[in-house]
Amino acid sequence: MSANSVVDIQNVTFAYAKEPVLENVNLSVEPHDFASIVGPNGSGKTTLLKLLLGLIKPDTGEIKVFNHTPKKSRFRMGYIPQYIDLDLHFPVTVLDVVLMGRLGHGLGGRFSKEDKQAASASLEEVDLIDRAGQQFSELSGGQRQRVLIARALTGNPDLLLLDEPTSNIDLRVEKVMFDMLQELNSRMTIMIVSHDMGFVSQVVKSVICVNRKVVVHPTSEINGEIIQEIYGADLRMIRHDHRCSEGGHEHDRDCKSPF
Repeated sequence: MSANSVVDIQNVTFAYAKEPVLENVNLSVEPHDFASIVGPNGSGKTTLLKLLLGLIKPDTGEIKVFNHTPKKSRFRMGYIPQYIDLDLHFPVTVLDVVLMGRLGHGLGGRFSKEDKQAASASLEEVDLIDRAGQQFSELSGGQRQRVLIARALTGNPDLLLLDEPTSNIDLRVEKVMFDMLQELNSRMTIMIVSHDMGFVSQVVKSVICVNRKVVVHPTSEINGEIIQEIYGADLRMIRHDHRCSEGGHEHDRDCKSPF
C-alpha cells in the first residue's frame, strides 16, 4: 500500500444481517487511476462504493480515503448513482439537480452565488447548460446521466465514484460518456461499476473484480477485425491468467471478454 493511495482498504469484512457480502478485502487505488469494478449481481460492488462513501461501516478492517476516514474525506468525493433509482416524477429542474451537489459546502440556507456559478460551470462541462431550466424528467437517459455527473462535479472532487452509469443508454451515448470520463480522469481518480466491458475496457487502467473477495486484474491491449467491426476501436481486455480468490469464483459476463 502506498502512502499516497487515494483508497486504502485493509482486511475489510461486511455483512447484511449476518450474511457476508465482502470478506477480507484488501485494495489500493492510486492517484489518477481509472478503475472498473466488475462482478456478478449481488457480489458486493455497490456495497464497496457505499463503504468508500462512509454510508455504511465495515464490520472488521479499516478504510482510508485520502489517508482519512471516508466520512472526513466525503467532500473530496463525487458520487453518481444509477438514475433508475431516482424518482423521475419529482418536479425538479436540471439546475436544481446539479445544485444538490453543493449541499453541505456552504453555511446553510439558500444556495449562494458561488454555488450557482459552480453548477453552471459543471453543466457547461457536460454540454447541458442550455437545459438548465428544463425538467429533469424530460431528458433522455444519457442526458440524465450527464446531469448526475455535473452534480458530482460541482464539489470539485478528487475521486469520482459511478454506479453503473451506462444502464439503459445506447452505445453512441455510452461512447460520449466514456470520452467525457476519460477527460475528467486527467484531474481526478475514477472508480466505475459497470456491466459493459466493451466501452469500459477501452479506457480503464485497472479492473477490480468483486465476488465477496476482491482482486485487481491487469489489462492487456488486443487488436482484431471482429473488435473493429463491433466497436469501431481497439479494446483493453481483462487478462484472466489467475483466479479472483484462492478457490476461484465463477465469472459471469462482467468478467469475461464480451465475445
